[in-house]
Amino acid sequence: MSVLLKEIANKALDLSSEERAELVHELILSLDNLKDKGVEKAWDMEIEKRVKDIKNGTAKGRYAEDILAEIRAKYS
Repeated sequence: MSVLLKEIANKALDLSSEERAELVHELILSLDNLKDKGVEKAWDMEIEKRVKDIKNGTAKGRYAEDILAEIRAKYS
């Protein structure tokens, strides 16, 4: 850990629990900006494929109630 990071951490520990929680929240939000562009592009392509399959009638749909019942049975 760098000297600067240690100094920041020590100052952060002097904050109230509410302030520390707010700081952590802001730091986590800042990491969200580091999204992997490859993953994002892959999901965009998958979504386009699924929409196309639905429009073409080649997608096999299932009722949400059936899927939820299976999940409940499996994890109950």
